[in-house]
Amino acid sequence: MKYAQRPMERAGIWLIYLVLIVLSILCILPMIHVLAVSLSGAAPATAGQVTFWPIDWTWESYRYVFGKAQFIKAMGVSVERVALGVTISMLLTVLAAYPLSKEQSEFRFRTAYAWVFVATILFSGGLVPSYMTIRTFHMIDTIWALVLPGAVAVFNTIVLLNFFRGLPRELEEAAFIDGAGHGIVLFRLFLPMSLPAIATLTLFSIVGHWNSWFDGLILMNSPSNYPLSSYLQTVIIGREMTQLSPHDAVLLSRISEQTLKAAQIFAASLPVLIVYPFLQRFFVKGIVLGSVKG
Repeated sequence: MKYAQRPMERAGIWLIYLVLIVLSILCILPMIHVLAVSLSGAAPATAGQVTFWPIDWTWESYRYVFGKAQFIKAMGVSVERVALGVTISMLLTVLAAYPLSKEQSEFRFRTAYAWVFVATILFSGGLVPSYMTIRTFHMIDTIWALVLPGAVAVFNTIVLLNFFRGLPRELEEAAFIDGAGHGIVLFRLFLPMSLPAIATLTLFSIVGHWNSWFDGLILMNSPSNYPLSSYLQTVIIGREMTQLSPHDAVLLSRISEQTLKAAQIFAASLPVLIVYPFLQRFFVKGIVLGSVKG
């Protein structure tokens, strides 16, 4: 029998939809504004006339940005960081979450190890000890300084171990009866069933590595080794137009500091915007299922 909604319930649902639509628009409008500025001419962008539609449409800012060796180099560093960081982080997360998802009777010191992981969220060694540790291992100014220190994401580990604990134990027991070991159970049984959680945590890891900028500033001695977010931070607080040749009168008449910064910000956001739709369908399911058990 179909449930008939009351008028107040329907009004509440429409109110929720309205609030979500408004919040979505508020999240999208800044990005649309940045895109509009990046595609506008120098004069209207400098005068602050651009809102959500380009004025004096031009691609010159993007031509200049993608012709800059430093921007391309920084994007390459970020791509390398994401490729290495996400792979290592997800592998370690899976290997840590699997034993921690077992009961105390199966893994004797499971609770003690779990609290060790949780303690790293509550307490940190600090910036200076972390920097000295990285320098001791000769990782300063290398890609490994951006990848290894945060390789084990404790929050991701907790989410995944809770997801593992929610999987049917009967399947695991049947696999052990058939002679499977822990490796087969993990990689052939648990991981395929944990695709929503894995995809969600992979998205978290990708966004975290791509957007991280502070560690690049303090761990990279050479600006040529900056990841893209660190490079953009120096661009935002600096004067981009000082890098242009005064002899290039045509280029100077078509672009400005505002259009160049907007073009670089939007170009840096584009990879995540492209990846997100492919993982979005797993997002809500992965978080909900990974947070219902302790």
